[in-house]
Amino acid sequence: MSKPKLRHIALSVDDPFATAEFYMKAFDMDKVGETDSPLARGVYLSDGTVNLAILNFKNDRWAGANGQAYRGIHHMGFHVDDLDKAEEKILAAGGTEFTGRPTHGNTKTVVFEMKYYDPNGIMVDAAETGWPISDRSNEQD
Repeated sequence: MSKPKLRHIALSVDDPFATAEFYMKAFDMDKVGETDSPLARGVYLSDGTVNLAILNFKNDRWAGANGQAYRGIHHMGFHVDDLDKAEEKILAAGGTEFTGRPTHGNTKTVVFEMKYYDPNGIMVDAAETGWPISDRSNEQD
């Protein structure tokens, strides 16, 4: 089994589309999707490795501990090989369940598979399927 990889960062913002324009223009990020789910409205960007979700949360439950008024980094997500093992390790390390495995599964607009809080109350996603990224396989760093 490979080590989990950080592949997703989510921002909580007022206007996801204007914020996405900034990151696309300033950092040449690619738009790889949009969401308008019961959780949030937003845009997914990618640099070819990491997925950046730029979200405006629709209610305090999904906005998390800081509430809907918070603006900034909201959570991060790790790509894992096995959700059962990841869940076991998260809980054993002192994490607490936010949603565990959601009943909706991974869909086109809701791409996390499990959500937990670390011991500091910071939200963390884990997913076997990963997040949408752009194809920049021919680019050199």
